[in-house]
Amino acid sequence: MAACVEQELLLGALADGELDAANAALVEAHAARCDGCRDELERIEAMKRLLAGGGVRHSAPADLVARISNLPELNDRPARRRWLPGWLAPGAVGAIAATLAMVTLVPLSAESPLDEQLVSSHVRSLQPGHLTDVQTTNQHIVKPWFNGRIDFAPPVPELADQGFPLAGGRLDSIDGKTVAAIVYHRRLHTVNLYVWPAKDTAERSFIKDGFAVAEWSRNGLRYAAVSDIPAPELKQFEKLFVAKSG
Repeated sequence: MAACVEQELLLGALADGELDAANAALVEAHAARCDGCRDELERIEAMKRLLAGGGVRHSAPADLVARISNLPELNDRPARRRWLPGWLAPGAVGAIAATLAMVTLVPLSAESPLDEQLVSSHVRSLQPGHLTDVQTTNQHIVKPWFNGRIDFAPPVPELADQGFPLAGGRLDSIDGKTVAAIVYHRRLHTVNLYVWPAKDTAERSFIKDGFAVAEWSRNGLRYAAVSDIPAPELKQFEKLFVAKSG
């Protein structure tokens, strides 16, 4: 029996010790009652034990180790005018540029009391049967489904041609309020977009417990997208959603 698609990444994160206590407990509880996920978790842990054993890691030949040790850049010499060796500088410049880009895309922000609820709700939704109340890729079904269930009308743009196909929607609860949760996919990953009425506030982007979160406001509604995709991709989702929402 295969593991649940929406649980595969979480099982790997559990085996690697990358989940916090609350999320680890949720995944462990799911694996305990799901044969496919339990088998996959056991397979991952067996593979980790195998890779940690002797005879798997390849050791560099002694002559290569000696040649690296004799590199001028690694020897104690008077400081040179260049602060980086020539062979390292291009890579370092690229790394610095990438870091600056990440800082631009994921600004630091003060933690909000809602942060924990958003991430916890996202993790809960990944349990079988919890992701959608209405499961469809048709925006003309998801959008009217919310009518009469909530007192606001969230936009539901179609983003499949940009790599974020619609998966459906559901009702959820954040801070004691009923909110709309619009579900999109990104490859094998899930993007939960929570929407509720609120005054316009500043945009926020951050990482919490390994999940990327992007928040923004528009036309009296507050949006919070949560996913385990890279933060720059979630920022891309935000821009596409805003552009397609009119």
